[in-house]
This record gives sequence, structure tokens and C-alpha cells, in this order.
Amino acid sequence: MRQLNRLNQYQRLWQPSMGEMQQITVSELASRCFCSERHVRTLLRQSQEAGWLTWRSQSGRGKRGELTFHVSPESLRNTMMEEALQSGQQHNALELAQIAPQDLRALLHPFLGGQWQNDTPTLRIPYYRSLDPLHPGFLPGRAEQHLVGQVFCGLTRFNGNSSEPEGDLAHHWEVSPDGLRWHFYIRSTLHWHNGDKVETAQLQASLSALLALPALRKLLHSVMHIEVTHPQCLTLILHQPDYWLAHRLASYCSRLAHPEYPQTGSGPFRLSVYERDLVRLESHEQYHLSHPLLKAIEYWITPQLFEQDLGTSCRHPVQIAIGEPDELASLRLVSNSISLGFCYLTLKQSARLSKMQAQRLMNIIHHTTLLHTLPLDENLITPSQELLPGWTIPEWPDMKDVSLPERLTLIYHLPVELHTMAEQLKRYLALQNCQLCVIFHNAKTWDGCNALADADLIMGDRLIGEAPEYTLEQWLRCDALWPHLLSAPQYAHLQATLDAVQIQVSEDARSAGLKDIFTRLMENAVLTPLFNYQYQISAPPGVNGIRLNARGWFDFTQAWLPAPKT
Repeated sequence: MRQLNRLNQYQRLWQPSMGEMQQITVSELASRCFCSERHVRTLLRQSQEAGWLTWRSQSGRGKRGELTFHVSPESLRNTMMEEALQSGQQHNALELAQIAPQDLRALLHPFLGGQWQNDTPTLRIPYYRSLDPLHPGFLPGRAEQHLVGQVFCGLTRFNGNSSEPEGDLAHHWEVSPDGLRWHFYIRSTLHWHNGDKVETAQLQASLSALLALPALRKLLHSVMHIEVTHPQCLTLILHQPDYWLAHRLASYCSRLAHPEYPQTGSGPFRLSVYERDLVRLESHEQYHLSHPLLKAIEYWITPQLFEQDLGTSCRHPVQIAIGEPDELASLRLVSNSISLGFCYLTLKQSARLSKMQAQRLMNIIHHTTLLHTLPLDENLITPSQELLPGWTIPEWPDMKDVSLPERLTLIYHLPVELHTMAEQLKRYLALQNCQLCVIFHNAKTWDGCNALADADLIMGDRLIGEAPEYTLEQWLRCDALWPHLLSAPQYAHLQATLDAVQIQVSEDARSAGLKDIFTRLMENAVLTPLFNYQYQISAPPGVNGIRLNARGWFDFTQAWLPAPKT
């Protein structure tokens, strides 16, 4: 990038005197800029023509000339960034910003938050890590799950924080009396992001491709096949009733991409750029529902903004700042809530750990100061006393006379707060003469984790979507944790119980059935919640319509910026 090179060279000229006038030779300037004397003369001439400095040379070899500066490198950088953004060159702006990582926060400040660029309302969000590819099926990160919902559509959708699915690509649906045929009536006004009309046969192909994925096959296990029964009707034929089906199809993992172009969807925003340092979404003008007021969303991915002791994938950003992260005091808190998602502990009962010993462990966690003295930031977590509202943890009598095993193995994965929890638990168990061997699985899910088989205790994070009860059903049915945690007969019984719950037509009956399953898991000391997160979003003045959703993000279609003053 030519501008970046010029700025780097100008910084080298400026640095020794911090902008004060210099008496210096061309040879010394060339040495400072790591270039030839001929090149440094060209650099001085170009910088003088741009009005950055004045160079008054003296005739004679080795004579000292006079170098006077008119503009600082910082102001030049801001000007260049502004010009790059005005011309739509976001990559150039980020590259210019990254030449001085220690000053990056201050440099990005004028460009984050809500901006009107070339009459285009744009929201820029600083983000702490590169985003994973948006592939079909399950995704581990909250940010990726949220993005899928902004870029792709499903047959059904959740609207806001409602737990009841409604039509999306399908205007509505009908279910046969026996629950085995689900007719989804497809809207006639649908378009892909590339402008092509959405054909029902394309949706059939995309949904069939999802069914071929092992994880989605578990989720949609009741679906036998999919038929186009009318040019505007897609019919799913089941081998057993599944009244969670509309919920499953509304989940982020069931969103449908173009069968030939996997990054092309039909949602309110299309992917314009999806790279390590920049993600840009632009509004889809042919979107079939309410059009967003924002024309563009940009994630400026700058890992050096944050601590990296545990790697860029470890920070858990439940407190999103749309604007300058270091100056939260100048931002306003626009939305906050206690997440329904939770960090959990599961215990695998075996010859090494009995049920009573597992209950003793849970008493240590919930009836000591362990959870309340975690050395974490204030206003980040809240210790849990219930799995979901009304699904309370059991109470057991004092079990201090129950001795713990001499040695146990704990395995845990991200988020970062579980590092702290693991060390705290290790110290508490050492006081009970129990040595805890701690293993960290550097991922956000249990997929591909071979160490699960040898673990006695397992800690992880359970995200909760728009329909909490359904999300927990999906967890039991699809997560790789449960076949390792339960014996083969126990796991088979669990899946059979889930099948018995899903055939209940009433959602209240299905929710009650799930509550019974999780109550038994907690009473048998298999599962306990540890803590919930306190989601927060802060934004600068002028960014409106931001409300936290179930994933700790906000619906991009609802955010808006006031028109700039003339």
C-alpha cells in the first residue's frame, strides 16, 4: 500500500525531533529511512508538494539542510483513514490504523460507532477476534450464530425474543392430523442476494444438504424426506411426529443458503466482505420482510485491542461496545440483561465417583463462597440457582461426612471465565484432600475431544437461543457431551424420552416433559448450572434501536442512525 509506505517514511523523518525543525544532511535522512539518497530526495519533494513539510537544502555535499514539519503523522493518518473510508476502501483504513498498535484505540475512535459515509448509514463495531466461516449447521461462536441470522433465512424464524416460531421463507405452514406431513407454503417474492428468484426446488436441495450433515441428521432425525408438492409448497414427511419441527427449522443451524453459492443467502443483509480483519454486511434491497434502515454493518477486527494471554479465541465479549472500548464512560448503556445461557458442571458417576460424592461436590459449589469469590470483573457473572427460571437446583443435606475421592479429573473448554473457575475448584477440593487434575480443551464445543472419556468432571458453556426449552432439548439430542457422560443404556433411554416428549402437540406439555428430564439430571447430580452472564451493550449517542436479543447481540434490522445535520 503506497500511502502506508509514505506514512511510515514520514514517521521516520518526524520521530527524532517530534516535529521540531531539524538541521540534517540528506545522507542522514537516507540512513534514517533505510533508502538511497536519491529516493529520500524524491520523498522530500513529494511530501513538500503535499504540504506536509518544507525542505531547504544547502548547496555542497555534506551540507546540512533545514527540515520544517507542517503536519503530524497522527493527523495525516486520520486524514488518510477518512479518505479511505469515504472512497469505500475499508481495508486501507484498517491497514493505516495498524501501523501503530499502541495507539490503535485512539486512532479508531472517530471512525467507530454510527457514521454516514457517502450518504450511507454505516455502523462499525470493533471486534476482538477473526470470525469463523459461516458454514451450514452448528457454529460454536455467538457472533457467528448471530451473523447467520442476519444473512440467511429459514423456513421459519423467531421474531425478537418470542419463543414461538413464525413464517420466514414460508408464509405459513400446516400440519396433518397425524403430525407426519408438514406443508410449508413458500412466499412468491423471495430473492437471493445475487438477485435471482428463490425457487422452491432450491430450498428443497439446501434443506436436503443439511439433512446429510451428521449433526443436523440428529436434530431432524424424524424427517424421512422432503418433497416439492407445489411450486410454492415444500412438504416434509416424517416417520414419527415432531412438534418441535417449526422450532428446529427456525434455529440458526437450519438457515438455508443458495445450493450452489454457500455464502449467498436471502436475509436482510448480504455478505460484501468476509475476511480476517474486516467483515462488511450490506442491506439486501429485495428482502421479503421489513427492510433495515442501516445500509452497512462493519466488524473492524483488531485483536491487539485486547489481552491475548489465552489466545484471541478466549475472551468472552458479553459487554459489547459500539464505539471506543476504552471510553465506556462516554458511551451510554443502551441495553442489558442476565443471560439465560449458563456455564455448567457435569459429573460422570462411575467407580471413581459415586452419586453421594457427586452430591457433596455440588454442595461445595453452591453452599460455599466458591462462586461468589471468583476473581473476575464486577458485573460480569451472576451465580445460578436455577437452570431456567423455575427450574431450581435441588437441595441436599450437609454431606461433610462423605469423603471425596483422592483424585479426580476435570476437563473444560472456553469461555475464559472457566479457567478461573477450574483453578478455584482445584483449591477448594485440595482442602478436602482431593487432588483435581485439570485439562483444558482449547475449543468452544466438545466435538472431536477424545479426553472426554477419561474425565470425571466436565465444565462448559451452554448458549440459549430464542426458545429456551427447545434449545435445551437440542442440547441433549445433539451435543457430543452426553454419550460420554452417560452409559449406553442411560443415553438410549434419554433419547427415547426426548422422542416421547416431541410427539406432544402442546408446547406446554413438551416444556413440562423437558423440565422433568432436567430435574432428574440435577437430582441425580449429573448436571448443575454455575453462573449466568450479564449481557451489556453500550453505544455512542445517535445509535438507536439497539436491544439485546437472546444471544447477547442486537438485531441489525432494528438499529438506525439519525440523518446528519446539514
